[in-house]
Amino acid sequence: MSKVFKKTSKNGGLTLYLGKRDYVDHVDQVETVDGVVKLDTKDFGDRKVFVQLACAFRYGSEDLDVMGLCFRKDIWIKHVQIYPENHKPTLNVMHETLLKKAGDNSYAFSFEIPNNLPCSVSLQPGPDDKGKACGVDFEVKTFLAKDKCNPDETIEKKDTARLIIRKIQYAPSQVGAGPKADVCKSFMMSDKPVHLEATMDKDLYFHGETIPIKIKINNESNKTVKKFKITVDQTTDIVLYSADKYTKSVFNQEFGETVEPSSTYENTLSITPLLAENKEKRGLALDGRLKDEDTNLASTTMLRPGVEKDVLGILVSYKIKINLMVAGGGLLGGLTSSDVTVELPLKLMHPKPTEDVTLEVERKSTERREDNKGK
Repeated sequence: MSKVFKKTSKNGGLTLYLGKRDYVDHVDQVETVDGVVKLDTKDFGDRKVFVQLACAFRYGSEDLDVMGLCFRKDIWIKHVQIYPENHKPTLNVMHETLLKKAGDNSYAFSFEIPNNLPCSVSLQPGPDDKGKACGVDFEVKTFLAKDKCNPDETIEKKDTARLIIRKIQYAPSQVGAGPKADVCKSFMMSDKPVHLEATMDKDLYFHGETIPIKIKINNESNKTVKKFKITVDQTTDIVLYSADKYTKSVFNQEFGETVEPSSTYENTLSITPLLAENKEKRGLALDGRLKDEDTNLASTTMLRPGVEKDVLGILVSYKIKINLMVAGGGLLGGLTSSDVTVELPLKLMHPKPTEDVTLEVERKSTERREDNKGK
C-alpha cells in the first residue's frame, strides 16, 4: 500500500483510515470497502460510534441545504456500529496494515457495495458555482451518536470524520467490433446521390486515446462537397429525479477537404475528445472527482441486464457525427445546398491497470488451487 488516507474529527475523538479511495466494479462484484477507525473515548459519554457508507445523488449546490431545502437524495445507505464493538469483520491484509498504522484502540470495519449501484459521476460546475458538485458520490463517514439513524438526534460536525470514495469501472479485457454507418442522399437538381460511409476499428476507446475514423465518399452528384465536420457529443440522462436529458459537444473539428462532382474520397481521420478542451462547459458529466484531484470526461455507463435504470442516477453515452457540407450549384445556389450526416456510437472508458490484471490472475489461480484441494 503506497498511501494511507485519513481524516480526524474536529473533536479529535475519531480518526478514519482508508487504504484507497477507488473501488472497482468488476460487473459481477465490487471491491469491498475496508477501513479502520481509531478512537479516543474520553468525551464519548453514553454515545456510540458508527460508520456509514452512503451512495447519494446531489442535484443542487450545498449552500441551498442551509435554507431548509434538501438537494441530496440517498440512493443506498448502510451503517455498522464499531463501539461498543458490535461489528467485527474477518480481518484481511488491508485491515492489518491500517490497524498497525492507527495503533491502539482501533476498530476495523467492512462494507460490501451492491453491484447495481451507479459509478461515481460529477457534473462540471460553472466558474461561479461553490460547494460540492452535483452528481453521484460515495461517502464513508464515522460519527458519534446515541442511535445510528434517529431523525430527532442532532449529530454535530465536530463529532464526524468523512472521506469521499469513488466506485469506478474499467474497460472489459475484450472489445467488440467497430461500428459502421453509411448513408446515400439525393439532392434537388441532381440525378445521382452522394454516398458516405464511416467505420471504426473497435467499439471502445480509452480516455485520451486517439480515435481513427475511416471515411469513404463517393460523390456521384453534380455538387461539390465543400468540407466536412466531425463532432463528438456527450449525452447525459439524469434518470433519478426527472426525465432530464441533454447533449453537449466535447469535440468539434472542421476538415477543409473538398470532393468534386463525380469523384471519390477515402481517408482515415483521427480525433481525441479531451476534458482539457472543455473546461468551461457547465454541466458536462465527469468521472467522480476527489478533492484537489483532476479527472476526465465521464466514462460510458455500462448497463447490466435486469438493472433498473432509475437506481443508476446518471447515464452517460457518446456518439460521433460526421457531417458533409454539400454546396449548391446552378441558378438556385445556396437554396439547393444540404448536409449529409452519419452517426457512430462511441464507448469511452479507462483501461484496467496492469496491477489489477495481475491480481485478478493470481486470485483466479488461488481459487482454482483451493477448488482442487477440496476435490
